[in-house]
Amino acid sequence: MQLKNLDNLSLLAEIKAASQSKAVLIFKHSTRCSISTTAWSRLQRQWTDLLEGIPVYYLDLLNHRDISGQIEAEFSVVHQSPQALLIDKGICTYHASHLDIHVPDIELHAGLTN
Repeated sequence: MQLKNLDNLSLLAEIKAASQSKAVLIFKHSTRCSISTTAWSRLQRQWTDLLEGIPVYYLDLLNHRDISGQIEAEFSVVHQSPQALLIDKGICTYHASHLDIHVPDIELHAGLTN
């Protein structure tokens, strides 16, 4: 998993630019929430070779709520925690929250499976 910390608003422009050539995943995580911890752990355990080329931006919501608000505005997706968003060609093509975050769904929406 190519993990990068999403800790600066300027990285949203980097995500949009990178998503022009391949999908990018944003994972919004609340470090004080057990459901969020479970979802993050499950995502890491289930990550597959198909997804290895997909960059993952990890957002610590407790420290960067402002970035989450900007994500909500730029990608027109209501804030949830935990939340996974797949950005492709500058738009959010998939989002899920809580225990509805599933690796096969990410693979499908990233165009990696039929």
